[in-house]
Amino acid sequence: MDSKQQPPQGQQINIELGEKEAEGIYSNLAIISHSPAEFVIDFTRIVPGVPKAKVHARIITTPQHAKMLMKALEDNIKKYEARFGEIRIEPPQNQHFGFVPIKEDKIN
Repeated sequence: MDSKQQPPQGQQINIELGEKEAEGIYSNLAIISHSPAEFVIDFTRIVPGVPKAKVHARIITTPQHAKMLMKALEDNIKKYEARFGEIRIEPPQNQHFGFVPIKEDKIN
């Protein structure tokens, strides 16, 4: 988190992590949609040979918080890569897993 996102000096936020939440949820696919007021991120996982995917978590947030999350992820990825090396994104091999960029010609 950068200094712009930290609470004002002297203010503490106690965050409680429950046992169930501490286990985490594995996701290899996120579906992101938005309206003028909010972003919705559905985390799911696709398993080979299973034609159906269940949403395991849904996060609804404001556009401002979505952008702050993006910047925090960018910052953490830079720190990770500085320590462990570049995260390579291999082209998909006839799989529809994870995040697949939309080609420009399909948008228009």
